[in-house]
Amino acid sequence: MPFDVRADHWDSPAATVLRTAQQAEIRGIYGQDTEPGVTPSAEDIDLFLVAWDAARAVGCGGLRRLDATTGEIKRMYVVPSARGSGVADAVLAALEDAARGFGWAHLRLETGDRLDAAQAFYRRAGYRPIENFGPYAGEPVSRCFERDLSR
Repeated sequence: MPFDVRADHWDSPAATVLRTAQQAEIRGIYGQDTEPGVTPSAEDIDLFLVAWDAARAVGCGGLRRLDATTGEIKRMYVVPSARGSGVADAVLAALEDAARGFGWAHLRLETGDRLDAAQAFYRRAGYRPIENFGPYAGEPVSRCFERDLSR
């Protein structure tokens, strides 16, 4: 099923609903906010995408620059009713295309140690486990991944 993945403002109604749902799901799993470091915001997100299935927002993801050649995926999320439908693949492909357009050679991300489906998804998409980086270094619940975008 094709999805319309397009840029949206971080604070748009659809983006806000999706990001809020993502954070609520994580708090439900971990019992608290587990994100170390600077919380993403409109000021530090280079691009935020929302995936649409007709008139319904079903997924999202953002990019934050880490350095001149590396970016980080932030707030990647798909609503539970749309999981397994290809939304995550569409959002990730669009994020990777945008990262290449920014001139980035690598994308990194952090996910949780209890988020097995997310870890498996990223591995299938070509992301490899790396040492926890930046604010995630030393965080026992963090699992970090990276992909070389030239491959």
